[in-house]
Amino acid sequence: MCKRFGDRVVLEDVSFTIDEGELLCLLGPNGAGKSTLVRVALGLLRADAGEARCPASGVGYVPQTKAFSRTFPAKVEELVTAGLRGRWPWRVRASERAKVEAALAQVGAAHLYGASLATLSGGELQRAFLARALVRAPALLVLDEPETGVDVGGRDELASLLRALATERRIAALIVTHHPELVARVADRVVLLDRVVRAWGTPREVLGSLPGDASSTPPSDPRAGPSTEESA
Repeated sequence: MCKRFGDRVVLEDVSFTIDEGELLCLLGPNGAGKSTLVRVALGLLRADAGEARCPASGVGYVPQTKAFSRTFPAKVEELVTAGLRGRWPWRVRASERAKVEAALAQVGAAHLYGASLATLSGGELQRAFLARALVRAPALLVLDEPETGVDVGGRDELASLLRALATERRIAALIVTHHPELVARVADRVVLLDRVVRAWGTPREVLGSLPGDASSTPPSDPRAGPSTEESA
């Protein structure tokens, strides 16, 4: 896959796959093309060459920035319902409630039904947004720096939750992150991106070649063979 903005090449010959139930972490320095890759995967941008082939069941997205006013009287169940409708609901219909409750239970947040978003901790807010991403039962999740705004304990809980979703429900995830400890906890494989794929392999294969910095770029490009599931 390739993407340009004018004369500037942002992504060049980027190719990798994500298997069912796999957690793949996307690393790279600022300006490496990570955000552009995510936008192409979500269908918000069209690649100039190649394509992002995503599962027919769709893609669930958890943004880095949770943009809403703390003074807006929004409830957790309304946020999750917005994932069903694609817009903010005036109220949650009876036909939607079971799906919303199931999504919250899936992320260990059933008790947050009825809670105001303004009262949530960083970890609770992350679970609410994750439930919104899961409510349509996608086969692939895209999480943009999910550890942002979450304390150490919350990051540990997030890592355990993502691993459980992959193991028990076979949900695949593309996780954009700058945190090596999250990679160490959850990643099955790692892609190191800097306009091109600089490395693709297990955390040991990719991070083991780096001088202690997950945003550095190793000289090799150990691309693995093609898989058969979701690709980006």
